[in-house]
Amino acid sequence: MVHQSAIKKFREKLHGSLLFPRDSGYHEARSVWNGRIDRKPMAIARCKDTSDVIASINFARDHQLLVSIRGGGHHAAGHAVSDGGLMIDLSLMNEIYVDPTIKIAKAGPGTSVRDLDHETQKFGLVITGAPVSTVGIAGYTLGGGLGWTSRKHGLACDNLISVDVVTAEGELIHASEDKYPNLFWGIRGGSGNFGVVTSFEFQLHEMGPDVLAGPIVHPIEEAPRLLRFWRDYMLDAPDELQCMPVMFNTPESETVFCLYPLYAGNPAEGESVIKPFREIGTPLSDGIEATSYADLLSELDEMYRSGDRNYYRSAFFDSIPDEAIDTFVEKAAPIPSPFSSIFLEPLGGAIARRDTHATAFPHRERKFCITAVPKWDDENRDEEMMAWADELFNALKPYAADGVYVNYLDEVGDEPARDAYGQHWNRLTELKKKWDPENLFRMNHNVPPAG
Repeated sequence: MVHQSAIKKFREKLHGSLLFPRDSGYHEARSVWNGRIDRKPMAIARCKDTSDVIASINFARDHQLLVSIRGGGHHAAGHAVSDGGLMIDLSLMNEIYVDPTIKIAKAGPGTSVRDLDHETQKFGLVITGAPVSTVGIAGYTLGGGLGWTSRKHGLACDNLISVDVVTAEGELIHASEDKYPNLFWGIRGGSGNFGVVTSFEFQLHEMGPDVLAGPIVHPIEEAPRLLRFWRDYMLDAPDELQCMPVMFNTPESETVFCLYPLYAGNPAEGESVIKPFREIGTPLSDGIEATSYADLLSELDEMYRSGDRNYYRSAFFDSIPDEAIDTFVEKAAPIPSPFSSIFLEPLGGAIARRDTHATAFPHRERKFCITAVPKWDDENRDEEMMAWADELFNALKPYAADGVYVNYLDEVGDEPARDAYGQHWNRLTELKKKWDPENLFRMNHNVPPAG
């Protein structure tokens, strides 16, 4: 129990607000993207600046409170909010600065992919952004950052130049390849285990404002043939091409299969590259066109809208043999509810060319990632919906590679975390021992301190 006098002193240090269950705005602030998460923190510190973050960390540490950190609040596991602890809410820290002359952007931890791309696209520049624009840049980048342009420009964490981070001791550190390089290494893929990042500096790349992209929708019966073609084509495709197959339901509750290519270069040059996807099969519709990249990022927002109950199952694959494709289609269809989906992401390109030990992201050699996201609104369907995804991935397990992408990891515990951090586990535990020996930052896919 924290004494009222200590709470009063803490509140006086904050430029932002401190919310308790009785306060207006508390329940809105504790709500996260996944409606399945319903936790109630003791208090929520709505930070406005770095000094608020420092005060919040010191208060939580001194009073032995469980700390959770909210950036965008989009992770399926709901690590942004805890029961009975202090939630450090960074959503108000969403300032953005773009310097187009040297192609860099600085952004606060409450910034969304949508807002950052809105600013960078004014200058025809991009970061490696998530496929869904409402995702927050903080957790997305700290976990690695797969996205539309990853094959061309690398992961989001590969394009991180520096960060400002507040440690468990309440110390503000500027980390980069030159300053605190080991800490900077762990931050890029270590998923928030080492401190609270209050500023991200990104390298930007020229792209847009228009890109050649769009959905090509097919009857579900064509999925086996199309997946075989997609698999073979993407293994030798140019880095500029990303193509994500997606299985979802139409408004009429019909399960369909969609190829969704994007060419991260001159749209005119992309015509011939995307053409084979347009010529195979008998599509129900073909939405390929030169379109605003900013608008494209928002196209999937409704499918991945906030507030639904969500569950994630995901796995990496070194190959997807024909038997795996047949198993996948058999187990996945029909999609069990509106807005539920399965998507497949090819890796390779710039992701694979970066040395495996350059950052803490350990899965660079993987070729594909498959992810199921069942969504529903009735808690009485929890078991049914989660079982659909579990059965699919249990059937795919013989074909899957080791490891799981931490940003798609719903399951908590030591073994799933080890799978997420892979070969870098021991180095990460040593880093944790140095920077957070008491494991203050443990509301995450946790790396415990060594020893």
